[in-house]
This record gives sequence, structure tokens and C-alpha cells, in this order.
Amino acid sequence: MASVDDVAAAVLARLRPLDTWKLQKLVYYCQAWHLVWEGEPLFQEEIEAWANGPVVPALYQKHKGQFRVSTWPSGDPDRLSESEDSTIEAVLDHYGKMPGHVLAALTHREDPWRRARGSLPPGARGNAEITWESMASYYLSLVP
Repeated sequence: MASVDDVAAAVLARLRPLDTWKLQKLVYYCQAWHLVWEGEPLFQEEIEAWANGPVVPALYQKHKGQFRVSTWPSGDPDRLSESEDSTIEAVLDHYGKMPGHVLAALTHREDPWRRARGSLPPGARGNAEITWESMASYYLSLVP
């Protein structure tokens, strides 16, 4: 299984530089779709439902204070399996051209983030986990 650092490095190897907001959303979608397509998580790190959309705190701690990143030195795309790399490629083909604010708006309309946020008002801080089960169930429902 990949680490979130390896996934971030793979995303940045294909699309760089990226604002950190967009990086977070792309990593989220990589996890979600890997759960659907492979039936297992892409990485172990937790994803939380923050005010501006899904965030992987482990990534945030490394890019905190940066608006854009070009590389991810703590990750290595070569550690990814073929199926992990294929997931990332497919996600970037679909979501990669969308700006970060559009990806954030998209996640705000989707059940996993909304359910994790519960009754929090828009813009309120929160850190509830977006579960793998919630992600897998919702995104599987989108598959025709």
C-alpha cells in the first residue's frame, strides 16, 4: 500500500506546480476511487472534513504555510504499484484540469464530506473523519 506522501509525489510529478488546496482534493479523489475500483484504500492516512473540503492532515502538516508546491520530497512515485499508479492517472485525467476551488465546491456537494460535517455551519472549523466506508459507498453509487 502506498503512503499519502507517495501519492502526493505522484500527483505532483504529473501536474506541477499545484496549489495545496488542489493537491489535497486530488489526493482525496485518488483515495475515493481506489476504494471503488480496487476495494481497498490507496493509503492509510486519515482524511478529515475541514471547512474548505477534504484534507489529509498528514499532508497539511508538511505544506502548512505554502500556497503552491512543485515537488514532494518525502514521497516517491516509484513505490506505487501498477494499480495504484493507474488509479492516480485516471483521477488526474478526470479531475486534474479543474481548479482547486471547483474541486472544493464539488466535494461540498458530495455525501462523504457533507455527512462528516454533520450540522456544522458553512465555514466552521471541523475535523471529523471522512471514513473509507462513506467514500466507497458514495462513489460506488456513481458508477453506472
